Amino acid sequence: MHGLTRSVLGAAFAVLLAAGPAAAESFGPAAPPNPWLGPAGTATMHGDAEASDTTPLPGPGTGPVDASFHPIGGACPTILVGSDGLPVALCTLLTTRIPTAFLLDPAGGAPLASLPTRTGGGTVLGGVYAFLDNRDRLVTVDGAGNLEWIGHDRGPDGAWRLYIDHTAPTASIVPAGDAVSSATPDRTGAIWLATEHGTVAVLRADGGIAAVSLGGDPAARQIGDGELVENSIAAAAGGVAVATDHALYLLNTDAAGTPSIRWRQAYDRGPARKPGQLSAGTGATPTFFGPRTGSEYVAITDNAVPQEHLLVYSTATGEPICSVAVLPPGPSGTENSPIGIGDTVIVAGTYGYPYPAGAVGPSDPASAPFTGGMTRVDVDDSGAGCTVRWNNTVPSAAVPRLSTADGRIYTFTRHTSGAAATPLDGYDYAVIDAATGALETEQPVGVGLPVDTLEMVGSIAPGGVQYQGTVTGYFSVRPRG
Repeated sequence: MHGLTRSVLGAAFAVLLAAGPAAAESFGPAAPPNPWLGPAGTATMHGDAEASDTTPLPGPGTGPVDASFHPIGGACPTILVGSDGLPVALCTLLTTRIPTAFLLDPAGGAPLASLPTRTGGGTVLGGVYAFLDNRDRLVTVDGAGNLEWIGHDRGPDGAWRLYIDHTAPTASIVPAGDAVSSATPDRTGAIWLATEHGTVAVLRADGGIAAVSLGGDPAARQIGDGELVENSIAAAAGGVAVATDHALYLLNTDAAGTPSIRWRQAYDRGPARKPGQLSAGTGATPTFFGPRTGSEYVAITDNAVPQEHLLVYSTATGEPICSVAVLPPGPSGTENSPIGIGDTVIVAGTYGYPYPAGAVGPSDPASAPFTGGMTRVDVDDSGAGCTVRWNNTVPSAAVPRLSTADGRIYTFTRHTSGAAATPLDGYDYAVIDAATGALETEQPVGVGLPVDTLEMVGSIAPGGVQYQGTVTGYFSVRPRG
């Protein structure tokens, strides 16, 4: 009854809204494309170097869709699409915990080739935040700490293959017991790296590497000295933003190519990890955005109790622009990066989302109902404050992606049959009007643990195709007909 009812409602919405808004809202400029990355919108987990979680491509829309599920026996938090139109997924196999790259067929979404990283050590959620470079190579880090460039082509037999094109060691800057968790290029082509325990490094084009420790002794570089970095880093023209479990940092390089801290802003990190988060402190990758250059502001969320806040800062100075309570009143939190474009930021709540047992440690409280919800906040024209534009209660079960082409937010939703989440919960493809926050359509795509989207990121590819990772594989969603 539950799925049938939503299916009928979704079809009704599709008929009423198939034509879409009269015109997509103009959100202001995105930052200029990073020349060292693949296509904007599909080159990084959060779309681009600025982690805007936007795409210039239209999504599948509000009409009927076909959602094909591709089980591969692993969680797929990263699905990127190169300039050649070929999607590349980085998934962690459940049996071996080895992160494995998959090349996908854009025609139907099935795997064309696969390649495990040379050593394991991955977590169920995938290990490192990877990216596609300007040669459509997947850049990631293996379990031994080597930065790997994984290319793809057709082999001598004509079949597609994945291969390691280049490697670079990072062991010289990673303390024993630590691991690289994020990598992204800046606009000079240098690659910035962050480790889980607060080391930030720059790998220069000449192969040189230098590092700085956040919140610890850079000379000793012992585990426990540094602050924890549990999310991705973001790079813009004004610098590289790194959020730790204590503060937001903006870094640049000095004349010698060594990373240096330009400014630091501490935030309310809360007393503990909340249910529906993977770590204590902010759950957000920093997001650059702005109405003039596309990156004059940078935003994260805090971990305040009981109410979460969006924090917006000036990229140039670190001065606060605003602190705004977001998400439904009462206990709230998020593990997702905000969407940021023009003068707009959109935050999706994950409070209470049931992550797999063993994926994370204890939370306070130990559990809570999944509340979801989204809030849109607009920075005032003066740049001296912010205003909440809308709130909704959509239970987004994935990191949402905003299409600036059609003015819609694309995500998946999770629906519980009672007060608590169960392994039999249903999942829907969902589209939200970014101008109003209204849910335009929900269409059921599956039920149960294998299709749990687990607050992973979706990517929108050319042709209005959306890819979304799950615990055991991924969806490809296409307009029907």
